[in-house]
Amino acid sequence: MERLHLASLAVHIAAGSMAMLIGFVMLARTKGTARHRAWGRVFGALVLVVCFTATLGTLLFRPQPLLAVLTATVLYQLVGGWRAVYTRERGPNTLDALWTLLGLAASVGLLAWLPDAPGTRANPTVSYSTLAALMSLVAYDLARWRFPPRWHATLWRYEHAYKLIAAQFAMLSALTGNLMRFWYPWPQLLPSLLGLLAIAWTFWRLSRPGLALRPQ
Repeated sequence: MERLHLASLAVHIAAGSMAMLIGFVMLARTKGTARHRAWGRVFGALVLVVCFTATLGTLLFRPQPLLAVLTATVLYQLVGGWRAVYTRERGPNTLDALWTLLGLAASVGLLAWLPDAPGTRANPTVSYSTLAALMSLVAYDLARWRFPPRWHATLWRYEHAYKLIAAQFAMLSALTGNLMRFWYPWPQLLPSLLGLLAIAWTFWRLSRPGLALRPQ
């Protein structure tokens, strides 16, 4: 079991490091190109490996409430960001509704589990703020069913960018939180603040297609 744990941890770290490197390069480059789409698929596959190994670690080796919340949040953001690219101006469909309901169920389950989970008291600020981010995203995904259909033609790009950049910086928050075990909770909150700045910068670039987006 110890060997499996170490192997899972090694894969988790390697996949997460490569995903973040790719993510930061993609963040600076033009969106909508064939290269962007190809590397986006690699990024997504690596993040899925990160989420799988994190889930394995939580279930089999060492339950960590913060890791469980981060894993659920990153996975929800990743799939939601992918779905925005595929549905685009059509807006959410039945598959998206099912994913949103799964996200809602996970949020409620984590909210009920966190108060009594071993380790929550060590990271209450980050655990609950991350869960709040997940629940806010689920609330948005529920609300968009009431949006006028014409909104989706514009919103899908911003939704795609927000969810995947948020997943990128959530992974960075997990990394810094593990490497810098001092000045709690800033090593985990500062990446989130940087992520918000990156999202704002990307939104600004997306509002000027010549800067960030190559026409489809």
